[in-house]
Amino acid sequence: MMPTIRVLVVEDSLTVRRRLCEVLATDPALEVVGEAADGKQAIERCHALRPHVVTMDMMLPIMSGLGATEHIMAHCPTPILVVSSSTNRGELFKTYEALAAGAIDVLEKPRGTEPDGAWERHFIASVKLVSRIRVVTHLRARLGALGQPRIASRATALPMPSLPLHNYEIVVIGASTGGPAAILEVLRALPSPFPLPVLFVLHIGEPFGAAFAEWLDGQSGIRVSYAQDGDLVSAKAGRVTMARPDSHLVVKNGRLRLTQDAVRHSCRPSVDVLFESAAREYGPSAIACLLTGMGRDGAAGLLEVRRAGGFTIAQDEETSVVYGMPREAVILGGAEQVLPLLQIGPALSALATQRNELLPR
Repeated sequence: MMPTIRVLVVEDSLTVRRRLCEVLATDPALEVVGEAADGKQAIERCHALRPHVVTMDMMLPIMSGLGATEHIMAHCPTPILVVSSSTNRGELFKTYEALAAGAIDVLEKPRGTEPDGAWERHFIASVKLVSRIRVVTHLRARLGALGQPRIASRATALPMPSLPLHNYEIVVIGASTGGPAAILEVLRALPSPFPLPVLFVLHIGEPFGAAFAEWLDGQSGIRVSYAQDGDLVSAKAGRVTMARPDSHLVVKNGRLRLTQDAVRHSCRPSVDVLFESAAREYGPSAIACLLTGMGRDGAAGLLEVRRAGGFTIAQDEETSVVYGMPREAVILGGAEQVLPLLQIGPALSALATQRNELLPR
């Protein structure tokens, strides 16, 4: 018999907390071992009860859900599922910061308009999924607020792999579970100005993707915005462009295109769709990078970029929150380099810098 999954429920509303506990109690594989009404209690009970997973509200009294998440991930690493509302920009930003501080995933609180049982099934499935993910001490949270200076020495101290000389024109990136923290790490390692356009797809559940580009824009030295259909790719040099929620992002004839084509791997936007378009459009002048994530989206696309002569990178297992998408890419032979997260930004910088050295003078 499989051991039960021990859950700590953190929610300040007694009504909502009771509802969450009732839903969890319907599944014999789950056991609610504790409840907390504020962030301070959440920390104390996480240390005392050692749950397998924490469901965390963001807007809590005494200490916020973000503060509790930062402490837990720094001092008592436990998989965290953020269960929050998305009614205002401030709460969305706190959710992004919690994901960047090590929370695994996010689920919107029920609105009451969902089909009978749909939200409850999704909640139970999410708790089970998050509980299985290996987490480690999150050094960034231990250092304090997100605005504090990052540790750059670890990235520069690691030996860099040999990189090919080529006149690259574009960088495309894909990520899923664990992606918010990973993409932030990569962007913060890029120099400003960065000579190439950077396009990326992130799987983040709706409606939480609504303001992620805006939040990310304030976290690094490179401007970040959502893609606009018809924009010239060349005009995006030195900028980061994120696929909009529920639209595939492709490059075609030198322009960004947003499409409503069928979902791929249950995803729209899909990493494969972006990578495959970059392979067609740019061939050997494309750099593609596949970061942490569950499933296989992006693996076939990374292989297409490599087959077209582009340079491909997959995040390694040790630094991936979920070694799913990168693993599939490695198995397919799509990854030219498999790098730890802290090496990826410097590698992209080195590849882009070579472009300037190769341009005619």
